[in-house]
Amino acid sequence: MLDGIVSSAPVYLLVCVRCFALIMSLPLFSIRSVSRISKVALTGYMAYLMFPSVDFSAYAPYLADNGSFSAQYILLVVGEGLIGLIMGFFVTLIFAAFSTAGQFFAFQMGFSASEVYDSLSQVENPLMGQFFNLVAMLIFLQNHWAVLLFSKALGESYNAINAISLVASREELVTFLLSGLTLLFAHAFVIALPIMGILFLISVTMGILSKAAPQMNLMSEGFPIMLLTAFFIIFLLMEPVCDYFINSFLAGFKRLEDIFVSIKAGGGI
Repeated sequence: MLDGIVSSAPVYLLVCVRCFALIMSLPLFSIRSVSRISKVALTGYMAYLMFPSVDFSAYAPYLADNGSFSAQYILLVVGEGLIGLIMGFFVTLIFAAFSTAGQFFAFQMGFSASEVYDSLSQVENPLMGQFFNLVAMLIFLQNHWAVLLFSKALGESYNAINAISLVASREELVTFLLSGLTLLFAHAFVIALPIMGILFLISVTMGILSKAAPQMNLMSEGFPIMLLTAFFIIFLLMEPVCDYFINSFLAGFKRLEDIFVSIKAGGGI
């Protein structure tokens, strides 16, 4: 096996580039607390497992016989990196939907000003957005989808798409990513809609009561009421929300599989 890797070092490097781009763009593995040595080691291990099943015969005309670098080979490396980034970016969109849902109703709860650094998304995120992001990450790890992503999805991507088919199917991939952005806001709105609706009704009720009885200082009671109600609703809806998280992940992986099958059926390989 090692002799085959040494003799086909340019091809092995292409396998490593896609694995490394995927690892660097995934929400959990891309955080700074994970050392670069660990990422490089995981990349080498994944490439070692994927290398025997990878068919890069389409790259043969672009690889020099003596294994030297060329401008064409550099473009192939860039293309493999883009494929890994596209896969990681789509998985990141799924997590971003949950984080965005928390941001939608954090303002009504009064938590919009309490932003902290989210190590998963690496941005300033309201507390509720970070909470939903952590719940999504736990569900992602509990259902072994990280293993599925690295074993089945990554392995299938080598047989479905390469840097050459990436150029040929660029319009289809752009449409795929743009539709993912649309689904991001759609999923976030569906998750946050029950909480946003109830908090909106409470705000309207508090406004009517303050007009009916101006002598009552309802503003001082409004914040704890909104806060306690929001946490109570989240507690009641946590089970269906987790089911929705699971369905969102399954639908996301199904769409990723469909785009690979569509590109493969189009004759990209």
